[in-house]
Amino acid sequence: MLLDRRTFLASSTAALALTALPAGAQAPAANARDAELDRILTGWFDADLIENPAFATNLGLDTGERAALRGKLGEASLAEVERDRAKARERYRAIQGFSRDGLSPDGQLNYDIAEFRWSVANQGAGFTYGGAGGRPAPYVLSQLGGAYYGVPDFLDTQHPIRNAQDADYYLSRLDDFARNLDQEVERVRHDASIGVTPPDFIIDKTIGSLERFRATPAAEATLVRSIVRRTGEQNIAGDWSARATAIVSGPVNAALGRQIEALRAIRANAVHDAGCWRLPEGEAYYRLGIRSNTTTDMTGEDIHRTGLEQVAELNARLDELLKAQGWTEGTVGERLNRTNTEERFLFPNTDAGRAELLASLNRQVEEITPLLPRVFSTLPRASVEIRRVPIEIEIGAPGGYYQGASLDGSRPGAYYINLRDTHERPSLGLPTLSYHEAVPGHHFQVTVAREAGSLPLYRRTGGFSAYSEGWALYAERVADELGVYADDPWGKIGYLQSYLFRAVRLVVDSGMHHHRWSRERAIQYMMENAAEPEGSAVREIERYAVWPGQACAYKIGQTVIANLRTEAERRMGSRFDIKAFHDVVLLGGAMPLTVLERRVRAWEAA
Repeated sequence: MLLDRRTFLASSTAALALTALPAGAQAPAANARDAELDRILTGWFDADLIENPAFATNLGLDTGERAALRGKLGEASLAEVERDRAKARERYRAIQGFSRDGLSPDGQLNYDIAEFRWSVANQGAGFTYGGAGGRPAPYVLSQLGGAYYGVPDFLDTQHPIRNAQDADYYLSRLDDFARNLDQEVERVRHDASIGVTPPDFIIDKTIGSLERFRATPAAEATLVRSIVRRTGEQNIAGDWSARATAIVSGPVNAALGRQIEALRAIRANAVHDAGCWRLPEGEAYYRLGIRSNTTTDMTGEDIHRTGLEQVAELNARLDELLKAQGWTEGTVGERLNRTNTEERFLFPNTDAGRAELLASLNRQVEEITPLLPRVFSTLPRASVEIRRVPIEIEIGAPGGYYQGASLDGSRPGAYYINLRDTHERPSLGLPTLSYHEAVPGHHFQVTVAREAGSLPLYRRTGGFSAYSEGWALYAERVADELGVYADDPWGKIGYLQSYLFRAVRLVVDSGMHHHRWSRERAIQYMMENAAEPEGSAVREIERYAVWPGQACAYKIGQTVIANLRTEAERRMGSRFDIKAFHDVVLLGGAMPLTVLERRVRAWEAA
């Protein structure tokens, strides 16, 4: 499962790319050295599936000889995190010890991508707090992190229940859930002992989410209702309600209580500073966050400067569009903020209003889908569903996020929208959010890669934030080019506001973690410059506080992809084919931006 949402699990092996290949083709190993490298990477991928059963379920690979994985969640203990760190060091040594000599040009490129992946993991292994591998997250528990945040939705939407064995596996995973909660307590206490405590506002929000979770009567909890509903739909005999309720009301609720107690115990020593600079080797930790999420060697100062430049550029473009609508008074931010309160741009904050909003999102996806063949020759087969963010976690969840479809086609992709307060989702920004999360954004990119059957699994399922988020933001531009805003000037303003929002992210993320801005200063900057409603701005800034550097992936990735296209159009002239360009970007799977640059330039030359 994508427990931390848009990124793949930390253990998934890096996607590998091939240059100068026809779209969708898989190159055979050019020589024995290439084949040897492939065997190593395949072995790592297979080993990681065993250690991460939820990821196996997410991919639909918990079948056959791996069927028993369906009854497990995996480990979350301090010892397991230490093993992950040791694994990162070992694999980095192994990939460095595998000489590039004798590899074909394609094999050398494959090596370089794997070397980048494990170089970053090895860098992360140097920190003795937070998680190991994946996106740097310094706090074990937060409003966006921990088993309580991801497991219930995973069990409800991804764990299949087709027979009694699947239902028994579900209950086994409920037991694992309780154990994971206690394992996280052990890590919270360890990290606090070395000076790593979340900011006070993060602890308060996390305690609130845990208390709401625990206060829900067990029989009414999603964890129980899910198995009761689905065993009923399949006519699977058994007292599943009583069995699930016993686990939730007993071990799970007790473990939730221990998490609350652990957070309350460290709350007394919490400070209000938002940035990771205050943590042990905090400046180095932020450098890791930037490198991991942007797959570049940019510094915090580089990020900040780039953000300020792009904010100024987008302000100028939006100023013209707003003036064309007769909105001339005030700064761009002030004028955009007016849209957050104008009734014509808001859905009623009622159940009927939420249903109307969801219906509008479905229409947007339905209307753009027939236009996609104009600029894409490869289309996803799996469908995408639009769902509300689970109520239990919506207070801390992002405005929208995507969950990938299974490899076997048994589960569609899902685009989640946060409907806690519909007034935080003005209608002019919803179309571009749909294009970002669904098509031609995340669902399109992830599904095309997962359905590329000619690629090995480690290439079809790997993830890099700058690539995936950069593509999704670039996809918003593709939607504009397809004419979706031809008769919708306010939708075009919403689209550019989305870009402005991502540019503002560069400023506030580096502001907090590099320039030591306060939470309040970052919130104020976002409200004034990105026109985010206060509640949404608070959630966003608090998200960046617990995921240093992640917010930088979007605009940095989009900028690189857009620049590569501009460069290819200039160099190739009449030979440039937008469908071929999109194939070369998408069909190699996710990759670091530096590798994507080499791949596209090799395609240009070929």
